[in-house]
Amino acid sequence: MTFKKAIGKVHLWLGLASGLVVLFLGITGCILAFQREIENTFQRYRYVEVQQQPMLAPSALQKVAERELPGKHAHSVTYMGPGKAAMVGFYSAEPAYYDLVYLNPYSGKVLKVKDMNRDFFRVVIMGHFYLWLPPAIGQPIVASATLIFVVMMITGIILWWPKNKSARKQRFSVKWDAKWRRKNYDLHNVFGFYMTWIAIFIALTGLVWGFQWFAGSVYWVTSGGKKMVEWSETHSKAIPAQPVTGGEPAPDKLWRAMLPDLNPEGSMDVHFPENDSSSIEVAMNPDISTYWKADYRYFDQYTLEEIPVKHAYGRFANTSTAEKIQRMNYDLHVGAVLGLPGKILAFLASLVAGSLPVTGFLIWWGRKNKKPAKAAPKKVKPALVLQP
Repeated sequence: MTFKKAIGKVHLWLGLASGLVVLFLGITGCILAFQREIENTFQRYRYVEVQQQPMLAPSALQKVAERELPGKHAHSVTYMGPGKAAMVGFYSAEPAYYDLVYLNPYSGKVLKVKDMNRDFFRVVIMGHFYLWLPPAIGQPIVASATLIFVVMMITGIILWWPKNKSARKQRFSVKWDAKWRRKNYDLHNVFGFYMTWIAIFIALTGLVWGFQWFAGSVYWVTSGGKKMVEWSETHSKAIPAQPVTGGEPAPDKLWRAMLPDLNPEGSMDVHFPENDSSSIEVAMNPDISTYWKADYRYFDQYTLEEIPVKHAYGRFANTSTAEKIQRMNYDLHVGAVLGLPGKILAFLASLVAGSLPVTGFLIWWGRKNKKPAKAAPKKVKPALVLQP
């Protein structure tokens, strides 16, 4: 068996093994590429009229939102800049719930209460990451299929590689006027070739979430051999004998002090302490079209003293190149690092990636069920005619 035939067998059997999952990931990836744009277009409760009066503090919005969801405790308040609604998030693992309350940040008027477990995009995300299975089961399946897809892209390039110059011309374009089997073959090979150079980044960023060893390896390579520091929760010091902060709630004080730094195109998240030992997290994102540039800061809930951290999700100015790449993983996955052109490329790559199992299966099925060519009729040698 030649090298290319062996590669072809690997490509075939891996494709048959992972095809359905890759098809599903491609379709859901297309949907998620423009999630933000779709939500901003159709969810009008995300917007409010800009007013001259000051916005309400986090604790005030917290009280209004908690009246809408009795028995649940607010996790954070998000301010999205002028003309946009504030969001109070409710999240708990046990008992399990995830809700968002949209409020007018100037008046506190409730605009929308959403059960995020029934939100369309949330449902799609859970399918994309876990196939709607328990994470301990779904994540390894998705990660394994993604790893197989990476191998398939590599073997696909090897199979695509032309033998000579004359064959090279046929590898870059689809012969649209050919029969459907030839068009299907070209769609698989030509589109697959162009897509690979984009989809490889989508797949590799997916592997960062899927396998801890892969995430650690990427960090090790990009940092020059250093070990990745895992995210860990920060804690406030022991409760002082007498409260130091006094006056308004500590989250409100931090919000008021940092509000002048809120970029009109950015956002500010203020997280409430969950218990007596929790810190207060304030995240400032200068550009809501991406996530990787955000500043994450942690404060003692009693003294308001800032707590330094060693992991990647601290102050952006203190992050290394490897930590910036680590933060960038989601934005790379959906193409957001390149703005709208990047999202279009991610959409097209996901679309083609989802089509490859279909076109590949049709190629295999066509070859397997290929009708034998009809034998040409035998020529009968004319009889020798004797002239009288």
